[in-house]
Amino acid sequence: MANAIAFLLNGRPVSLPPGTSPTTPLLDWLRGPAGLTGTKEGCAEGDCGACTVVLEAADGGRIPVNACLTLLGQVHGAAIRTVEGLRGADGTPHPIQRAMAESDGTQCGFCTPGIVMAAWAQARQGGEVHEALAGNLCRCTGYRPILDVFATLADDAAPPPALPEPGPARFEAPGQVFHRPATLADLLALRAAHPGAWLLAGGTDLGLRVSDHREVPAAIICLLGVPELHGLRATPEALVVGAATPYARLLEACRVEAGFGPLASLLARLGSRQIRGLGTLGGNLGTASPIGDALPPLLALGASVELASLHGRRRLEVADFLTGYRRNALAADEVVVSITLPRPAPGDTLACEKISKRHDQDIATVGAALWLRPEGGRVAAARLAFGGVGATVLRAGRAEAALLGRALDPESVEAAGAALAEDIAPLSDWRGSAEYRLLVAQGLLRRLLLRATCPDLPADIAAYAESR
Repeated sequence: MANAIAFLLNGRPVSLPPGTSPTTPLLDWLRGPAGLTGTKEGCAEGDCGACTVVLEAADGGRIPVNACLTLLGQVHGAAIRTVEGLRGADGTPHPIQRAMAESDGTQCGFCTPGIVMAAWAQARQGGEVHEALAGNLCRCTGYRPILDVFATLADDAAPPPALPEPGPARFEAPGQVFHRPATLADLLALRAAHPGAWLLAGGTDLGLRVSDHREVPAAIICLLGVPELHGLRATPEALVVGAATPYARLLEACRVEAGFGPLASLLARLGSRQIRGLGTLGGNLGTASPIGDALPPLLALGASVELASLHGRRRLEVADFLTGYRRNALAADEVVVSITLPRPAPGDTLACEKISKRHDQDIATVGAALWLRPEGGRVAAARLAFGGVGATVLRAGRAEAALLGRALDPESVEAAGAALAEDIAPLSDWRGSAEYRLLVAQGLLRRLLLRATCPDLPADIAAYAESR
């Protein structure tokens, strides 16, 4: 069993001294002991992208991540590339760096290293340019010259790293222990022995408690090395998603799997590529936040959660798993193994909505996922789930009842909207007042009518822009 954190850094092996704190943010280590100050600290919250580095996968993939949220224990056995690792053997700039300078894509330079790393990943990964840049903020140049650079990217064909299987590991530092099991059986034994330990997968939420709040957890059980928690399996009836599978993989699947297109559109707005490269569905369930982006779709789809402990396995509906404000039904010795998302049938209507102050990289003011099954011109079944309108994500039972057995038309939707006022109890905060949140939720029901009855009509600004 490994007892020293080891990884590849810019193609070279690194082994950290025993006693190194495994919860040190990667950003702090890079800028401190490693002396690689090209990676910048802007917000320490995974929002600005100035600290973007890239995880190089053995299959050639490049995963941009926020170094501020990534802990040293998480990168054991990984390959990390920083902006310093892009220069040529003779010290000359990488073509992306040169293009940023020559296209006036950089001014003060503070955010440029993170943008360059996002571009280097985009050159290999491809995809929509604005999506690739959504996790990087820059206000010096405006985005047009940066987007021009992204539009001309070419893969440099750098070979992927050779990564051995890391196996189980245990890292200790004064007052801390970081367990990294390599099998589900070992994970369950550790969970039973350390019920108070943090369960850490991507760390895009828990990592904030270290980077921003400077907490020093006494014990962590890292899930990244447990193969049973990874992977995604599609069946005619459902998608089965490992609890530690990154959102990026789920997004790819939802884009091609029948029935999940609306969920894909929502997931593309969940954080940024840096967040989706590590963040997980299991983590969103574990934190049980009432504004978790992925939770309303789980309720609307009727998803279920598989839990495991040394005593066996059990399955709960997500509606039963979420028990209150940041509370869930996970027992002290249990872990989430997988989540099953039932596939919408042909003819079903599914809408996944997020209302926030920014389109990308923002926390929802109101989230919603609305599923209907029509039969004979009437609503035969409905699941209407909302986030940001109560202590937990919830089903709007009265609004559902107002739709059942009726044609989906303005009258039935207005009746459902009136009933919704009895289903939800929003609070006022700096994101929006209680009154605003209720009006938004009711407005999303009207948008559902447009999505169901006028599928070719753009129902939001993003859809309108795509139609132009």
